[in-house]
Order: sequence, then structure tokens, then C-alpha cells
Amino acid sequence: MASYDDNNIFAKILRGEIPCNKCDEDDFTLSFHDIAPQAPVHVLVIPKGRYVDYADFAANASAEEIVGFTAAIKRVAEKTGISESGYRIISNIGDDGHQEVPHLHMHVVGGAPTGRMLTKRS
Repeated sequence: MASYDDNNIFAKILRGEIPCNKCDEDDFTLSFHDIAPQAPVHVLVIPKGRYVDYADFAANASAEEIVGFTAAIKRVAEKTGISESGYRIISNIGDDGHQEVPHLHMHVVGGAPTGRMLTKRS
């Protein structure tokens, strides 16, 4: 697992050094619209704690942080109007998962059919 980088873009957003288009915020999470959306609705949900990925979060976050993170995803789906029609939650982890930012984040995407989860490889 990669170590946490305090200079990653999400850490800078949390510190207010880089602006974001906020969708939701509470004591444990910040949610904001992706700057390069891949769907009509594309919101990133991040914990305010220093977690590299989901494995790090699951092993080290408090029960309150875990519940708060899950609740934030639900609130984002409701606030953006995709909770009824359906949506996808994606977390990219590590090199094979194409994780670009070493801070746990969930992509909440919807507003249109998202297609197959993965393309079959031969």
C-alpha cells in the first residue's frame, strides 16, 4: 500500500487550498462534483481523514467515520436526484485499479445508464 501524501489534490481541497464545487459536507466527509465528469452526475465522496484507499480506511477508520462515509454516499445520491433511477459507486485502488489520487474516494455516477461494469477480456 502506498503511504499517504499530504500534498495530494484531495488533501489540498480539504485544507481549502484548491476550490471545489461542493455537493455535501459533514464532520467526516466532503463531497464535490468531479472536474471531468464521466456521467451526467459524477460526484466524489472523500473522508476528511488521511486514508490512502478503502483497505486503509476499513482497517484504521473509526466506526463513526465508516458510518459517516456510507451516509454521505446516500445523501449525495439523494441530493443529485439519482437515488431512484440508480447509480454506480466506484473506488479505484492501487495500480491495477488505476487509482490516481492516494486519498480514498468514491465516485458516485449516474443520471444515465452506466453500461456494463467491465468489458470482458479474452
